[in-house]
Amino acid sequence: MPEIQHRVGIHAPITRVQASFTTLEGLAEFWTTTLEGDPGEGGKLAFFFGGDEPSAVMEVLRVSPGRVVWRCIGGPDEWVGTEFSFELTATDDETVVYFTNTGWREAKEFMGHCSTKWGFFLLGLKRTLEGAAPVSFPNDTPICGWEE
Repeated sequence: MPEIQHRVGIHAPITRVQASFTTLEGLAEFWTTTLEGDPGEGGKLAFFFGGDEPSAVMEVLRVSPGRVVWRCIGGPDEWVGTEFSFELTATDDETVVYFTNTGWREAKEFMGHCSTKWGFFLLGLKRTLEGAAPVSFPNDTPICGWEE
């Protein structure tokens, strides 16, 4: 099955990077400023990208030191059933985030769009944790007409 993968090194402590995926505040700085739910293991998260209904709903499958895994249970048909994992490794001078989005049924244009946006948001996380302003939605850069 096709999957999306990204690897980004961030000059920040691993605990600070992990908080970006395990707290509502961190997720608001990383992905979208409008979300609700429980980011703890067994919880559910609803992410909003403009609109009254969530654009994606994730079940939190795992939260452990250095690892966070979600399963999409609501959102775009292509996402439902896929899993999103954030694997973190601390080195001497950075925390490496290895992101995968697995379980895609087939590689199509939407997958390419999502890959580009995940890369954008992960690089935005890097910049934010290294001192820049967050670029989470709605402060992100649209990459095509699908986002207008």
